Amino acid sequence: MSQPKIIVFSTPSCPWCVRVKQYLQSKKVIFKDVNIATDQIAAAEMARKSGQQGVPQLWIDGRVVVGFDQNKINQYLNL
Repeated sequence: MSQPKIIVFSTPSCPWCVRVKQYLQSKKVIFKDVNIATDQIAAAEMARKSGQQGVPQLWIDGRVVVGFDQNKINQYLNL
């Protein structure tokens, strides 16, 4: 089974962003971290796709998860 493509949109000052990244690391899941505080293009794309500006947001194989929704993350990653 191939590794899903995962992008985490976050900011350095967001405690839930830290938690979701720690959770993914604890599950040995590889992801790309995008800091929307410094990448305005990514921030705009994130908001356009999800309709939400809050972080953390995860895109798991193109499916959007807003917030640290552990159940949905586990479902999308088959954990």
